[in-house]
Amino acid sequence: MTGRPTPTANEPAVITFRGDSLENSYIAHVAVVDADGTVLMGFGDASRKTLARSAAKPAQALGVLESGAFERFDFDEADLALMCASHSSESRHIERTLSMLSKVGRQESDLRCGSHVPISDAVHREWIKRDFVPTPVCSNCSGKHVGMLGGAQALGQSIGDYHLHDHPVQQLVKKVVAEAVNLPFNAVDWAIDGCNLPTPAFPLDRLAYLYASLAHAADAVDAGGAAISPRTASLARIFHAMTRYPELVAGEGRFCTLLMQAFGGAVVGKLGADACYGIGIRATDQTRRLGAKGAIGLSVKVEDGNMDVLYMLVSEVLERLGIGAAEQRAALDAFHHPRMLNTRGIVVGHVEYPFTLRSVSGA
Repeated sequence: MTGRPTPTANEPAVITFRGDSLENSYIAHVAVVDADGTVLMGFGDASRKTLARSAAKPAQALGVLESGAFERFDFDEADLALMCASHSSESRHIERTLSMLSKVGRQESDLRCGSHVPISDAVHREWIKRDFVPTPVCSNCSGKHVGMLGGAQALGQSIGDYHLHDHPVQQLVKKVVAEAVNLPFNAVDWAIDGCNLPTPAFPLDRLAYLYASLAHAADAVDAGGAAISPRTASLARIFHAMTRYPELVAGEGRFCTLLMQAFGGAVVGKLGADACYGIGIRATDQTRRLGAKGAIGLSVKVEDGNMDVLYMLVSEVLERLGIGAAEQRAALDAFHHPRMLNTRGIVVGHVEYPFTLRSVSGA
């Protein structure tokens, strides 16, 4: 890890207007990192200690992979995608969760997550119509929880407390997460996520590094040739699972799903609650023009937790970096330039992006 952009914490990244009047401004932070861990450019404070929330799920799934759970319980690529998901509680997500529970020989009552209103408005309306009361398999984090159940059993440990900080499966996950973001074990802080599992906090640029590592691993495995380490193979497996099953990672009409579908296996992306995002971009001429030898990672955090603004900003950064073709980025237009309408369908506002991505000297 070398150099970081000069912090610009008081400069807004996104501004919304109603008519010609400024209505809201949003402080945010951006980091762009290559697969060596070098910070290439950014905005705001790339070193901001950030709770990655669900953007850390690929690294947590890496811990489940390394527990031996996949070999023991015959988890497949779609199962792995659901372990990395913040899904919409659609039928396919619930059915996949139940299938995974069957594989590990456990019941819904063994899950230590709670239930909640679905992320999808369409699913929520359908639940209301039939007076459906959600249960733990409906949690958007249900795949991660079943993965942890499998990991605990693969390690020969109890399952009743698999969610606690000091459980062996969580200790393994914490070790793997620290390694995946290239930090000492004690340099990663841990809190409790909304789904009742530990969630890590580390500098924002380390989240970008994690996603650069996912994309770099996919490049390395697909290229073949030199011996591939087990860790690299597992990172590539996660990248491919998420990009091949984007509908399981999020759901119908969701940003993560549309992003990965639009870029056709070249980009992996995952949200974290309260407006955190990680993206891994496989090596192209575009990434090399940015100063990377190969793959790059991108991470974003919006200070006030506004998810709509997060999607606006991620889309704008992809545009600024010139990632993919214009028609691929256009798939995100509804998020990038949302129509700000009143109740009569009249356009009353617009969004602007006044920030500048600053290069790091010597990168």
